[in-house]
Amino acid sequence: MGISLAFHIVFAAAGVALPALMVLADIYHRRTRDPEFLLLSKQLAKGTSILFAVGAVSGTVLSFELGLLWPHFMGRFGESIGLPFALEGFAFFTEAIFLGIYLYGRGKVSAGMHLTSGIAVAVSGAASAFFVTLVSAFMNGPGGSDPIAAMVSPSWPYQVVHVLLSSYQATAWAMVAISAFILLRNPKRTLHRKALALALPMACITALVQPLSGDRSAKHLTAAQPLKLAALEAHMHTGGRAPLHIGGVPDLETGEFHGALAIPGGLSFLAHGDFDATVTGLDAFPRADWPPVIKVRTAFQVMVGAGSAMALAALVVIAATVRRRRLPEGRRWMLAFVVLGPLGFVSLEAGWLVTEWGRQPWIVRGLMRTAEAVTEFPYKAAAFWLFTIVYLLLGVAVVYLLAKQIAAADRSHEASHEATGSAHAA
Repeated sequence: MGISLAFHIVFAAAGVALPALMVLADIYHRRTRDPEFLLLSKQLAKGTSILFAVGAVSGTVLSFELGLLWPHFMGRFGESIGLPFALEGFAFFTEAIFLGIYLYGRGKVSAGMHLTSGIAVAVSGAASAFFVTLVSAFMNGPGGSDPIAAMVSPSWPYQVVHVLLSSYQATAWAMVAISAFILLRNPKRTLHRKALALALPMACITALVQPLSGDRSAKHLTAAQPLKLAALEAHMHTGGRAPLHIGGVPDLETGEFHGALAIPGGLSFLAHGDFDATVTGLDAFPRADWPPVIKVRTAFQVMVGAGSAMALAALVVIAATVRRRRLPEGRRWMLAFVVLGPLGFVSLEAGWLVTEWGRQPWIVRGLMRTAEAVTEFPYKAAAFWLFTIVYLLLGVAVVYLLAKQIAAADRSHEASHEATGSAHAA
């Protein structure tokens, strides 16, 4: 199921953010009457449909896996998580209906209805992520087992905001990188220059807001899930003026770090806003309740490192834009964008590993252990390899279809320019 989640989350994130970019392109076309924004909106709609279809397949697999792999969990908590999953299904079908209207209704329904359908796709995609994240929040910190209490568990505001921001951030940076890569090969592709200009503001804004969301989440963990916070930082000993270690390798037996940059009182300040505050360490909890500390901390360091790089890049981009009064351009900037592009999804995947690994050994924190929830079926390896092969094939198909879609957009763009040039010559 970990493989399934890691695969599906890419399409789930794109399903949240890509429709928003599609609608923005449509709005820019309506305001400027620039035909390139119209073409961009159409291509983003087609890209959304491809990713939506694959996301639907992988999401269906996940729904089966919930019942097949975790029968004891579903038997005990199925009623608790049923309502948010039902609402997620409603949002999914709403998104599918309005995506169909947006794709095939251009010129057949009114302009206002067409734009409204695009907005409905964007809102429904975000709603799907919202309801699924409520389930994750319940599993990480349940506030009650009845359906309503399960939906409003204590951590839901922090986790929902963090997930939605990460979806917009990852997708926007990926679109920036794709546009920059094409512009490196051919700087005259004005369509992709507009695509970059559309995605870059979203990438920069989310990159700067996300650390603030992360800070609020960390402070919530300090109060609600101190064991998870201790695991994120491999903080062994309870005490005041707890240092923040950047990088390095922790020794779980001695509590020492090898090769880390230590900031005295840094963890105390991040957790409590006070350099001298006491931070609970792993030594305050039974060893049997510890998550896999090394894996959790490594994933957390990757997430924070990638997020920090994007935030720093966003500051540089904003400063350069203000100084030059135009978005950055030139080969060096495009190379930088290509390098930065994958970091959004790297951070997204690492963040979900932190969430899932950090909850172990519980499937529902404090109520049911993972070992108690999993199926006793003995041949799980066969299903694992089967689904892994299916995901690999789906991944190759998606890359092929998206590359073909981009190439088709370029050909359409060139044909439009040639027609315009011929008309001017005549």
